[in-house]
Amino acid sequence: MVLDLITEKTGDGYNAEVPSISGCESWAHEEHTAINNAVELLKFYLNVPAEKKIKIDRARNFKNQIIYKIIFDK
Repeated sequence: MVLDLITEKTGDGYNAEVPSISGCESWAHEEHTAINNAVELLKFYLNVPAEKKIKIDRARNFKNQIIYKIIFDK
């Protein structure tokens, strides 16, 4: 399974969201923390075991957003 994860710099931190999963978003002061929190929430929503390996690849920039690909087998 491959899903997009979009991060965006806000005034005081970073927002990370998986747009294809309603409500799967996170905010933190640091980008990597927002990403990790969003991935943990994604695992919860999709009932993916915590020990499951998930690969996150930076795909591209679009305006003020960075788009990553989350790659894993469910």
